Amino acid sequence: MALAVNDSNFDEVVIKSEKPVLVDFWAEWCGPCRMIAPIIEEISNEYSGRALVVKCDVDNSPGVAAIYGIRNIPTILYFKEGKVADKQVGAVPKNNFVSKLNALL
Repeated sequence: MALAVNDSNFDEVVIKSEKPVLVDFWAEWCGPCRMIAPIIEEISNEYSGRALVVKCDVDNSPGVAAIYGIRNIPTILYFKEGKVADKQVGAVPKNNFVSKLNALL
């Protein structure tokens, strides 16, 4: 299951992670966000132990969203060694997320 991150624990969980991290920036009211949610959960289960998959609600974490310039959701940021390594904006097929995450492994 994807871990929830917010303004207070983002640095500890994402930036300090030794594994690649997929961060799903989303909101409850966002239709495309709800559409990709099951895909994000699948990836979280499939990559358990190899990568970290987290979700950040932009309504509850405006600080993190502002720092990373999140203007459209869903936005997926891929982190490696504490830095943004890739980005995906919008609802796309699972293989798009997987190929970007595999590139960081």
